[in-house]
Amino acid sequence: MENNFKMVAKTLYGFEELLEKELRQLGAMDIQKGVRNVSFVGDKGFMYKANLGLRTAIKILKPIESFWIKNEEDLYKKVYNIDWSQYLKPTGSLAVDATVHSKLFTHSKYIALKTKDAIVDKFRDTTKERPNIDLRFPDLKINVHIDRQQCTISLDTSGESLHKRGYKTATNIAPINEVLAAGMVMLSGWDGQCDFMDPMCGSGTILAEAAMIACNIPPNLMRKEFAFERWQDWDVDLFETIEESLLKKTRDFHHKMIGYDKSPSAVAKAKANIKNAHIDEFITIQHEDFFKTQKAGEGKLHMLFNPPYGERLNIDMEQFYANIGDTLKQGYPGTDAWFITSNLDALKHVGLRPSRKIHLFNAKLESRLVKYVMYEGSKKAKFNG
Repeated sequence: MENNFKMVAKTLYGFEELLEKELRQLGAMDIQKGVRNVSFVGDKGFMYKANLGLRTAIKILKPIESFWIKNEEDLYKKVYNIDWSQYLKPTGSLAVDATVHSKLFTHSKYIALKTKDAIVDKFRDTTKERPNIDLRFPDLKINVHIDRQQCTISLDTSGESLHKRGYKTATNIAPINEVLAAGMVMLSGWDGQCDFMDPMCGSGTILAEAAMIACNIPPNLMRKEFAFERWQDWDVDLFETIEESLLKKTRDFHHKMIGYDKSPSAVAKAKANIKNAHIDEFITIQHEDFFKTQKAGEGKLHMLFNPPYGERLNIDMEQFYANIGDTLKQGYPGTDAWFITSNLDALKHVGLRPSRKIHLFNAKLESRLVKYVMYEGSKKAKFNG
């Protein structure tokens, strides 16, 4: 048991419960939900597993020290006193980032600088050598988190944000973050048991995440690198064992996944990304204007999309959202339609009553994930029959 340690998985606002459930399913211990994060306990193999397998985590940190600080000098001394030789060679490279929520400490860049100075000085004083700073590919990435006067020093196990899955080579004007897409698919209750459609698919992110969820494919298999691969205790055999164990749990998918976009360049990008993710056998992308389409075939359809909000595109939003409502009403019976938007005024023009509204953020934009249930025939007939 002494090989177990605490970790903290960071996530987006509104995804804490999803991440908690994912961690439970992966086999984490002592799971505790926070705000935009979930802490848990596991060993080194589980750290590898969490980075490979969690869909709603942005980053996984491994806290190594926590202490109270009165000022910047106090921070310097306490960081200096950590035994950094167990994490980094004197000739290695490091990068530090800081998150600060405090009235005493207000400048995160200065906190990061002070931390870096303490580590470099410690090496120079004890070994006469000093590590280099490498912001892009450091051997060790360190995270400093200050909440009022409580300071936590963590090792960043992930490196680049985990939303960078590795399958996306081409993006559109307003691409949706892969973690946000995966979380929306999960919140929508998609379980791979019916056809799936994204009628405004852009670069194909929602489709890719939905296919990986349906087939239980680990989301981060395509990543070029995790930060822990540069650590002194990196165990490539253990990593490959974990990877294989996750791959054994993939499953078949027996329905259709369809993506439409009216932009030919978006269609080309989506096709390239889907092919990169090795899921093109499940997904068909077509050059179509959603407003001129109707549902193909019988049976239930699960729809999820990210329409324009008017942030970067110059279109008549009220008319656009009215067209969404009309197209759903006239052409898509037997459909659960979900979409995310930050344009809450335009949302009123859909002309349908949402059965659910979930509060989320798309980057910094406060948004709603809304659900519209389009019944087969009329709703009244359904309830009377």
